[in-house]
Amino acid sequence: MDARGYSAKIVKANQEASIDNPGVLLGRYCISNDVSVYDVSDFFKVSRMTIYKWFTGKAIPQNRHLEKIKATLEKLRYSV
Repeated sequence: MDARGYSAKIVKANQEASIDNPGVLLGRYCISNDVSVYDVSDFFKVSRMTIYKWFTGKAIPQNRHLEKIKATLEKLRYSV
């Protein structure tokens, strides 16, 4: 997996987290496609820390964000 821009700690935590959490699945897409946390946080209008928590499974996105995550992943046709 190419993880430029992501620390080994974030990549490992994302790989170990459950894909039942859409935030983790979004993280897998972003890490593998080198999408910056800054761009993701801007898109969802949340802090970068929030994005890192979603990516590592430490937080579950709020319902309004869950819908947008699911729609985005569906549009990208990304699933694990």
